[in-house]
Amino acid sequence: MVKVTELFGSMVFNEQVMRERLPKDVFTALQCTIKTGKPISSEIADVVASAMKDWAIEKGATHYTHWFHPMTGITAEKHDSFITPADGGVIMKFSGKELIKGEPDASSFPSGGLRSTFEARGYTAWDPTSYAFVKGTVLYIPTAFISYSGQVLDKKTPLLRSMDSISKAALRVLKLFGKTPASVLPAVGPEQEYFLIPIELYKKRPDLIITGRTLFGAKPPKGQELDDHYFGKIKSKVLAYMEDLDAELWKLGIYAKTRHNEVAPAQHELAPIFSTVNIATDHNQLAMAVMKELAAKHGFVCLLHEKPFAGVNGSGKHNNWSLSTSDGENLLEPGKDLKNNMQFMLFLTAVVKAVDEHQDLLRLSVATAGNDHRLGANEAPPAIISIFLGDEITDFYETVTSGKEYSNRVGAKLSTGVESVPVIYEDTTDRNRTSPFAFTGNKFEFRSLGSSLNIACPNIMINAAVADALNEYADKLEKAKDFKKAVVELIKTEYVAHKRIVFNGDNYADAWKAEASRRGLLNLKSTPEALSYYDRKQNVELFDRLKIYTAQEVKARKDILLENYCKIINIEALTMCELTVKQILPAGVEFSTRLADNIQKLTALKIDARAQREVLDTVAALIGDAYEAEQKLSEAQLAIKNESDLQSAADFCHDTVFAAMQELRTYCDRLETLVPKELWPFPSYGDLLLYV
Repeated sequence: MVKVTELFGSMVFNEQVMRERLPKDVFTALQCTIKTGKPISSEIADVVASAMKDWAIEKGATHYTHWFHPMTGITAEKHDSFITPADGGVIMKFSGKELIKGEPDASSFPSGGLRSTFEARGYTAWDPTSYAFVKGTVLYIPTAFISYSGQVLDKKTPLLRSMDSISKAALRVLKLFGKTPASVLPAVGPEQEYFLIPIELYKKRPDLIITGRTLFGAKPPKGQELDDHYFGKIKSKVLAYMEDLDAELWKLGIYAKTRHNEVAPAQHELAPIFSTVNIATDHNQLAMAVMKELAAKHGFVCLLHEKPFAGVNGSGKHNNWSLSTSDGENLLEPGKDLKNNMQFMLFLTAVVKAVDEHQDLLRLSVATAGNDHRLGANEAPPAIISIFLGDEITDFYETVTSGKEYSNRVGAKLSTGVESVPVIYEDTTDRNRTSPFAFTGNKFEFRSLGSSLNIACPNIMINAAVADALNEYADKLEKAKDFKKAVVELIKTEYVAHKRIVFNGDNYADAWKAEASRRGLLNLKSTPEALSYYDRKQNVELFDRLKIYTAQEVKARKDILLENYCKIINIEALTMCELTVKQILPAGVEFSTRLADNIQKLTALKIDARAQREVLDTVAALIGDAYEAEQKLSEAQLAIKNESDLQSAADFCHDTVFAAMQELRTYCDRLETLVPKELWPFPSYGDLLLYV
């Protein structure tokens, strides 16, 4: 059996491999590029490319690809072989030019109007900060993706820009505290939730195949009511999949750490150790791809839709965000002396300010058609963005701003009352599972992300918002005559100005919605409503100020997301109409016919058939209601094209089309509870969720 330590990173062209295979001067130059962002020469690139190619071929690679994150939300790749003609045969060759720059066709990727269809040229550019890796027979090279005219067409480029912005801003503040690290790096650990269902049942659910979620499905007799699946014993077939998944992810250098059953039946979670945010983004996209690929080998399908089943918990992706120096200091670590840790309190205050001033950006960064089914549904944080700090830190803020003396009680002892069990020490905060943005001891957990989401956008927003706050603080503190006094006063002033965003209670409660409204917090309940805020003047100015997006790029991203929302709702509506007319209604009619024949026979035998007649009447009424609802949905779907722009089209999709979908589903799901199992065209929720 291969040791995990030998397995880990075995398919990655990482620092250890570079050190072994590159000349010392080339290795040093490349490490300088990775750590400082300084460009490398073509000569250095040629040496790196040759070594990378030789290593990849030894691992079984025959091709290479520039792997990038277009605005589709998934990754893209085009494979080129290493072969080059030579004397009637071939040699394996890979140059520095091929490593640094690729040229995929850019015309077929979403651009939001940045590119015309006939303008096809686009470029991929090597990101040396994210290691290349071999998967199958292909060398994958993480890259950025831009258009011929320089517009950003991907998610990695603005993410790297946001990382640069927050590093520069944080360094300005740290310098005032007498610290000069080389850089400050945001890190992320994205927890990934998913469902596993039998592949043979999946193939019998056209709605799952086409849309990723069940558009119909009556509630099963047993769901998650008993809380018996969460952290329960992992079934052997699922465990075999998880073990295989861990091994494959470890080969690719992904820090898969935790695995367990989640709340809903057939739902599970994978959690990694923290990585620098751009690497974590690459790793999460790669992990989702591997999860899907491996599932088939184990007789499963891995579902990453945010809400594949109604009535049970959907799947999220909690984004654990922290900020550390290149020297290894976590800037969100409160330490044992909170009262005197003004550096921590200043950085924490910057996050509070960022979340308050940019609620809209955080909310829209997680806005998708799939995630609309979760947010605010008592299984995920609500659509209202707030921040949880915990009693200890909130008490500190309140006492400091009121002028009272603060009593430091960090790390109080906790005892179980059992002598044989050791005493443990409490953390600075509890964990509020209902909070969208919760401080959990030395990091913030942004809980609103949907399971299929590319984590780049939420982290761009966090990085940008916090960077802007830190720059504002640095502007003020750099002019201060008494730095220590100025820091304390700034913390006081800023907390008072932004404390409305702090809420440590139950975010699911109706009372919070009323309280949030009183505080003036946004409640953006749907994707179209949230996306309408994207290109607000203050947001455009923020991105321009930090050189993350141009105004044109902001508008393009808004349009891409609105169009994607409309397309998803349209596909779901068309699928519902087709399945209703071709499968559900015929099943209902077949049952009605059999029932009518049965009633006729019972009547001839003078047997009481009142119960059967009631069932027949109910089924007939549901068939009629479902048919009318299908017609209404079909008409609504056709009317989308009449809307004048993308925003109004998205609003119409949400307010009219989706509402019609919900109505149709109500009748069809009720019909499922009456039609015999052998006549119903799809596997039930019980089949899908409870018999893995």
